[in-house]
Amino acid sequence: MKLISLRIITKDIKQSVQFYEKAIGLTAQWYTEDFAELSTSTITIAIGSTQTMKMFSDNPIESTGNKSSIIEFLVSNVDDEYQKIKDITPEIVQEPTTMPWGNRSLLFCDPDGNLINFFTPVSPEAIKKFS
Repeated sequence: MKLISLRIITKDIKQSVQFYEKAIGLTAQWYTEDFAELSTSTITIAIGSTQTMKMFSDNPIESTGNKSSIIEFLVSNVDDEYQKIKDITPEIVQEPTTMPWGNRSLLFCDPDGNLINFFTPVSPEAIKKFS
């Protein structure tokens, strides 16, 4: 089994896609007005409007953001990324902080309230783990 995609359901797809394009520096591929994807070398971030949920069920769930999961991105320098992120969202949960497990992490929210972590390994053990 291989995890290849993470789908975010949103009430405002244009706002969410623009946010992720700025945050991760990729251009989205739009397939319909209700569905777009941003692909990295390891995973695809799919973004669908709440309308897409009607294709799965007659009783679609509502997009309310998620505070129990964190979408994580390995970045080369989390402090540099912070300078960019603080200009695109007021929802900074944690400024860059070195965590006990050796990653320097920046935690913030996307427009729907989903938690996002940008992190850079800084301890020898963490650097080895992600190299």
